[in-house]
Amino acid sequence: MSEAEPRLTSLAHGGGCGCKLAPNLLAEILAKTPLAVGRPELLVDAATSDDAAVWRVTDDLALVATTDFFTPIVDDPFEFGRIAATNAFSDVYAMGGQPIFSLALVGMPIAKLRVETIQKILEGGRSVAEAAGAPIAGGHSIDSAEPIYGLVALGLVHPQKILRNSGARPGDVLILGKPLGIGIFSAALKRGLLDDASYRDMIASTTLLNRPGAELSSIEGVHAATDVTGFGLLGHLSEVCRASDAAAVIDEAAVPVFPSAHALVRDGVKTGASSRNWASVKESIDAPETWSEASRDIMTDPQTSGGLLVACAPSAVDSVLTVFARHGHEAAVIGCTERGAGRIAIR
Repeated sequence: MSEAEPRLTSLAHGGGCGCKLAPNLLAEILAKTPLAVGRPELLVDAATSDDAAVWRVTDDLALVATTDFFTPIVDDPFEFGRIAATNAFSDVYAMGGQPIFSLALVGMPIAKLRVETIQKILEGGRSVAEAAGAPIAGGHSIDSAEPIYGLVALGLVHPQKILRNSGARPGDVLILGKPLGIGIFSAALKRGLLDDASYRDMIASTTLLNRPGAELSSIEGVHAATDVTGFGLLGHLSEVCRASDAAAVIDEAAVPVFPSAHALVRDGVKTGASSRNWASVKESIDAPETWSEASRDIMTDPQTSGGLLVACAPSAVDSVLTVFARHGHEAAVIGCTERGAGRIAIR
């Protein structure tokens, strides 16, 4: 990259999934928009804020459809492309599906970025799409004020094996597939505070495909799944609880967090999205009086290409953890669900 070309992250007001609209603002915007389509073939629509739509094609086959795009979270164009593509396929995996092909969504400030830089972004996305077995078959591009890249991701799943965010049952165990802290890392990177080891952790996590989802849908006792992205752990768990008419208890000490993220957040490094996420969920959170602001910021930290959050019966825990481990994920049991109406207790 030439000296005259600006850093990718300097061209965006936010980065990664931290760009998502806050949950309460999104709810306000959609308040007058019908979310339930009411077509029998549409097995999953937007009514429960699930990760993707699912359309029944035959009794044995359903199409999973989703789209995801955002502004740069890193300055390396190839890695930006990889991260955005990995994140887009995550929603297919979260539904228990297997990606089959994809379309690219490209918005670039063509007066500020070299053609070679844009090519590297697309090359990064293509490399992940090929690895996922879902080649990029086309797409759409525009000249935009900020760099934007993502995919339309399409996949297949058996109609009886769809993983929804609405299936959690009282007594389920909650398992998280990746550590938290990506939003904190991205904020530190913008401020020049991220060390090399943390940057490597960030890239490794955000480019690790959530392949376990395609296998978890076949495990008896796996009841619900979602991926933890821009709304943070508490935001996405709140969606699961509301959709499932359940409550949850989180063992904070068991939640996996990148070690260096703890130190950064204690030094005041965080994204603006974490405060917006907290404002959206705080009325449904029961936490100890001693709960620190730093802990709150970690639990609401917006994850880009974050891990799967799975609710399963206790009898399925070992099988679920085995699948995660086989695909290189360091998953952890972080709590459980119980009877209730959408509340989350922090222990």
